[in-house]
Formats: sequence, structure tokens, C-alpha cells
Amino acid sequence: MFMRVNKLQIDLPAPKKMDPNAGAALQELLGGKYGEMSTLNNYMFQSFNFRSKEKLRPFYSLVASITAEELGHVELVSNGVAMLNNGPDSDADEEDGGDISDAPFEDMTDIRLAAAFLSNGGGATPSNSGGIPWNNDFVTTTGNVVMDLLHNFHLECGARLHKLRVYETLSDPTGREVCGYLLVRGSVHAHAYALALKKITGVDIEKMLPTPNIPLAKIPECQKYLDEGSHRRLYTFSPEDYTEMAGIWGNGEMALPTDPPGELEVVDGMPEGGKIHQLTGVPSAFTPDYAPEEMFEIGVKLYKASR
Repeated sequence: MFMRVNKLQIDLPAPKKMDPNAGAALQELLGGKYGEMSTLNNYMFQSFNFRSKEKLRPFYSLVASITAEELGHVELVSNGVAMLNNGPDSDADEEDGGDISDAPFEDMTDIRLAAAFLSNGGGATPSNSGGIPWNNDFVTTTGNVVMDLLHNFHLECGARLHKLRVYETLSDPTGREVCGYLLVRGSVHAHAYALALKKITGVDIEKMLPTPNIPLAKIPECQKYLDEGSHRRLYTFSPEDYTEMAGIWGNGEMALPTDPPGELEVVDGMPEGGKIHQLTGVPSAFTPDYAPEEMFEIGVKLYKASR
């Protein structure tokens, strides 16, 4: 089962401006072929279908724990998309819908992914940067441990390539922070699957890393995560389960030569996390509604009753 915590995995800086085209680019990291929906569903269904879980516990634990992290990555990218579509932080919702007959959102006809506004109210969906829905054909779960681990290694390297390209299209700090963090964590996952393959086949596949060949140290948004050792950590995302993956990610294994040195470690639980930003209510876009005052009043009453 999964437990949900009302935090993002990291703190995201607020956008400097509303930038729906940047939000559209970030959608690639959510619903693209190598996006977070793909990594999540590949590892999740592999973990559900894993044969001989007890006999191959370290390998099962590795895939299962990374599954939980990927669920948080879906949440992180989705929030980044919504934040870029929303614009700078504001505690004040718009007070009324204004004159909707005056085409208040005429500029939305010029954005690359108009459906993000027209259908989704500025929110994220499991689709790529062109609005094409994510689909099950991106999932590989063969039941063969070596085949699945090799696919996962390929998937993480492909995801790294996508993140680097998306990073190069963005200038806003929100999107770049998402990319920087995911590049570090994706490198961890690629390294983990490489080590798992090494344990089970004897092949030094980690020598292929980083793929593509751009060290994280060249990317400013990666620096604080490297400094705090995030490139050396895998989290169990559980109070007591999945610790067996230390047989793969640990036992004297070291960080990649292109990253700051140190021994790999398994950390019980999850990262400290950061806040979830509040998206501004826009009545003229019917988000949450055209005249939401009564809705807000009900929400306040329910909140007080819950205390």
C-alpha cells in the first residue's frame, strides 16, 4: 500500500511570471515516452508482477522503493506545470469573474498547448509536450528480472536525455529546479539499476554512466542536491520495509566518478520534503468556480469543524 504526505519532495521556487509555454515543455517530463508516468508505471507494475519476491528480495525491494519515489516525481512535475501556468505566488484569489464576454483569455490562443487551459484549467495531465496522452505501450514488465532491469536502465538514461533537453528550453527557476532535482535522482536510479545488473550478471554496466555524457556538476540547479549527498541516497519510502536493497545500493559501493565522492547509502523513510504551493483562484476561468464565495464559506466551516 502507499501512504500520502502533503508535501512535495523538494521546495520549488515560485515562478517569476505566468509561462504556459514553459509549462507545456515541462509536460514532456510528465507524460512523454521517458517521463515520470513511464518510470512510475514501469516500476510499479514490475513490482506488482515480480516473481520469487522472497528469494530475490534485494532486487524486488529496489524496484518497489523506487516506485514510491517515482509517484512523488509525478506529483512534483505536475505541480511545476501548474505553477508555471498559474504564475507568481499570490495568497489572494480573484474576487469575481469579471466580464467573460470580453475575451479575457485571448492570449491563450497563442500558447503551444491550449488544452492545458481550455480543458484542464491550467493544470497538468498525463500527456507529453504536444498534448498526446501517455499510454500503456510505454510499460515493459516481462517477468524476466534481467530484461526488466536492463529496460529500466535504458528508461532512466532516456529520461536523463529528455530532462537535459527540457532544461535547455527553460529559463524560469521553477522549471529548472524541477529538472535539476530530477537529473540528480534519475542518475541515482540509473546507477542503482546498473549495480543491480552487475550483481546478477557480472557486467560493469555502470561504466556507461553518465548517459548522456554530461556530469551533474555542470548544471547549477543540481549543485545543492550534490552537496547534500542526494546522489548517494536511496530512500525506502517505508517505515520498515525494502531495506534489503542495501545489498545492491550499499556494502561499500561508491558514488559515480563524475559526482562528489562518498559511499552509497539506504535511508529509512523519505526526504524531508517541501511545501505545496497554492494556486490562485480565477473565477473568470471557473477555477474553482465563477462565484466561489459560498464555496469558500463552506470550506472554512468544514475546516473549523475538523479541528
